This record gives sequence, structure tokens and C-alpha cells, in this order.
Amino acid sequence: MDHADSRPDDTRRHRHTVLVVDDEPINRMVLEGVLPHHLKVISAASGIKALEMAVGEPRPDLILLDIMMPDMDGFEVLKRLREAPVTQDIPVILVTALIDEDSEQRGFGLGAADYIHKPIHAAIVNARVQVQLEAKAARDMLDRNNQRLRHKVESGAQALEKAQMQLMQAEKMASLGQLAAGIAHEINNPVGFVGSNLGSLETYVRDLLALVDAYERGVQQVADPAPFAEAATLRGKLDYAFLCEDILSLLRESAEGVDRVRKIVSDLKDYSHTSTAEWHWADLHQGLESTLNMARNQLKYHCTVVKEFGELPPVYCLGSQLNQVFMNLLVNAAQAIQEQGEIRLRTGRQGDDKVWISVSDTGKGIPAEDLQRIFEPFYTTKPVGQGTGLGLSLSWGIVERHHGRIEVSSEVGKGTTFTVILPIEPPPEATEP
Repeated sequence: MDHADSRPDDTRRHRHTVLVVDDEPINRMVLEGVLPHHLKVISAASGIKALEMAVGEPRPDLILLDIMMPDMDGFEVLKRLREAPVTQDIPVILVTALIDEDSEQRGFGLGAADYIHKPIHAAIVNARVQVQLEAKAARDMLDRNNQRLRHKVESGAQALEKAQMQLMQAEKMASLGQLAAGIAHEINNPVGFVGSNLGSLETYVRDLLALVDAYERGVQQVADPAPFAEAATLRGKLDYAFLCEDILSLLRESAEGVDRVRKIVSDLKDYSHTSTAEWHWADLHQGLESTLNMARNQLKYHCTVVKEFGELPPVYCLGSQLNQVFMNLLVNAAQAIQEQGEIRLRTGRQGDDKVWISVSDTGKGIPAEDLQRIFEPFYTTKPVGQGTGLGLSLSWGIVERHHGRIEVSSEVGKGTTFTVILPIEPPPEATEP
């Protein structure tokens, strides 16, 4: 049976459509069940029907295609999709129980974007689906920008280079976000085991120490302690009292270390924010905190961070992109401080419909002649190898997309302040793809 997604309506899922193709109803049901609810899922029970739906409406952004089907196998379907101009750019992930190298080589040779092997694992499916959707979105954006740029020849090669570099950076960040989320997931499991085992180990150690104490009390009540002389000597030689104290201290420190790893993993997931790569209501303070933790290594040796956070409502935004803006401003502030200095983060509301975030440093400041050019792509005052000149340009573009603005004030020898001003809810045209 061929059908569209029957899950409850959610406007977010109309952003991307995924076509699931498999002749087995149970396989289609499993794939539909593991895909996120913000995706619109349609399905086809045969290769022929899949080819019809690939050119119909809604047009799929991604196809999950089974290989072993009776009327037309997945290889033939893929071949025809790549031959048709209207479908040749749709990424296809082959889903199969075949694990031989020849089948994989044949699939990739026909233009498959990736492989998923049965049995299905939800985390693997979602990660690979997300990577392909984000890569396609980046390619589509590149195509749209190239079309616009062809009508603006007067803007010259620099505008084209800027757009391409920004898109390459966006696709790179999307891939890094997926990688970060995958690493965080892989780390979480062993960290959970270690944390749980440390808790049990501390309980067992306390029980053993209590047992030894009970034996010692019994020895003290024995008339002839001679049989226990060797144990008493060994107790003194090993400094038993110190061991009792230190072993519990080591367990506590290990547990604190595990908690620190958990916090780092949590901040990594918050910073990459791959689960909400689309417009959503976000807590900017949480984004600032996670970004601070991710930038800790850049800051901890020579910067004191002071936070003066005001009352902020949730903001409708692309959270992961704003995190990148915060990261760029924090790293720039840290690099401006040559020895010891202070970075001050402040937030607040501007009227009823805007919020602001400022990043101030006590660094060397920016000369007036450079201040007019800092948002130009590829313009940098840093030494060779320390910057590409794209960080502030990309930040400007991200904030502008949110219908916000960046203001900057600087005094040479005293420091610089960047202030990001954002609408709480951008106009509808800002959120259009």
C-alpha cells in the first residue's frame, strides 16, 4: 500500500519529505516509525510506484530505497532516477540486507548517497538521513545563490566567492554537528556504565571497610591476640588508616570526573543542536552557556569571564547558527587579549520585541580605519594562520538572516564591545527556506 505520513500534523515536518520504498509492509512501518516526526514521510510498495511518486507532489527531498523488490529492484530504480533530470539530484540511501562489497560498489556506482544495512537501528538511520537532508539543503542553497549571482555580475567574483565560502562553512558545520552528536551518543553509554559502577563500587568498599572494622573489634576482645600479629603488622606497614581515607577520596574524585565528562557531552550536544537545526524557540542563555563551555580551552588561561544576564524570553531562531555567532565573538575577544584580561557577557531586552547580547573584552581594541571593514569577507587584522577573515562576515550574515543587526564599538588600548540585537520573533519571510 502506498500512502502519505499518517502521523499528527506538525508544520515543521513539511520542511522535508522522505520517500520510503520497500515491498514489505513491515519494513516500511519500521522505517516510518524511527524517522523523526518533523519529517513528512510518504511510502511506496514498489519500484514503479516509487518512480511515479518521485516526480509527484510532495516532491521527496530524500529516498530510502530497498534493493530486493520483485517488479523492479532498487538498482534499476536508482538508475532511472539518475537518468531523469527532474530526479537526478534527489539523494538516495539504499536500505538492504545485502552485505557483499560488489553490491555496495554497484550502488555507489549508480549514484547512491549512502547505505543502511538491515536490521534497522534508529540512531544510524536518523543520523544518516539528517546528514543527507542537510547536505541537500546546502546544495539547494548554493544553487539558489548561484542563480541570483548570475543576475548580479557587477558585484564581481568576490561576492560569488563569499557566497560559496559561506555555504561550504554551513555544510561543514552541519557535518560537524552530526559528528558531534554521534560522538556524544557514543560517549554517553560507557560514561553511564562507569558512573553506575563507581556508585556501586563505593557502596561495596564501604561495606568491606565496615566488615574489616567489625573483625578488628572482635580481635580486641580476644584474650590472646598472637594469631593476629601478622595482620596487625601488615596493617601498620600498609598504613591502613590512610588507605581507608584515600580510597573513598579517589572514588569521589572519579565520580566528579565522570560528572564533568557528562557535562561536556551535554554541552557538546547543546552546542551542535542537531536535533533542532530548523527554526525553533530557543533559550539564548543556554546557548551562551554551552558555547562558553565549548570555548573554555581558548579562555581559561588568560581570560576572566563575567556574566551579567538579564531576563530574556525564548527567541524564535536557528539556535545552532546563533551559537556559531557567539563562538566567533568569544574567540575574537579571547584573541584580542594578549596577556590577562576580562570578557564580559551581558544580555537584556530592547523594548517589547527585541533582545540584545553583548560581548566586551579588555583587549587591544580595533583601529578606526579597520572598524569600517571588519565585516567584509576575508578581511582580517590577525597574523597569517590565525584567521580566515570569515568569522565576522558569517556572523553578520546569520544575524541579518534573523532580521537583526550587530553593533560594534572599540577604543584602541581599552577593548571592544560587539552587541547583537535580535527580534524575539522574526517576520515570516525570515524563516522561509
